[in-house]
Amino acid sequence: MNNNWVRAGFAVAATVGLSLAATVVPASATPAGPGVTGTIISRTTIGDEDYVLRQITLPPGQSTGWHFHDGSLVGYVQQGTLSHFDAACQPDGVYKKHSVIKEPAGADHVHIGRNLGTVPVILDVLYVLPHGAPLSEDAPNPGCDFE
Repeated sequence: MNNNWVRAGFAVAATVGLSLAATVVPASATPAGPGVTGTIISRTTIGDEDYVLRQITLPPGQSTGWHFHDGSLVGYVQQGTLSHFDAACQPDGVYKKHSVIKEPAGADHVHIGRNLGTVPVILDVLYVLPHGAPLSEDAPNPGCDFE
């Protein structure tokens, strides 16, 4: 998938009539690090799916906490480098500025995003979720020596 597709997807989501109100809330997972925030840029429901465009900021040294999603998502790294780890405590991706990340749905895809760098990581994320599902589901640390 190329970056133009992701940018086009974000643009389409924004023009489909999504909410114009931005809401800043702490990003949720188990536990998100101090200062991790998520701002909902827009959201809409089409049929039985919710489309949510959100910007997530992870300060240096912080993480999303362990979690999974009930739907799929695609993200675009605006700034920084996101280190992504799976439930086996192994890195399954390092996403630098202008990279695209895709996360599949399901409790069998528990993961954590970490900012191991010195600048904030800023992600633009498009969630495609079953209607009414939360953005993420908390998950316990699977036994890794990091949060």
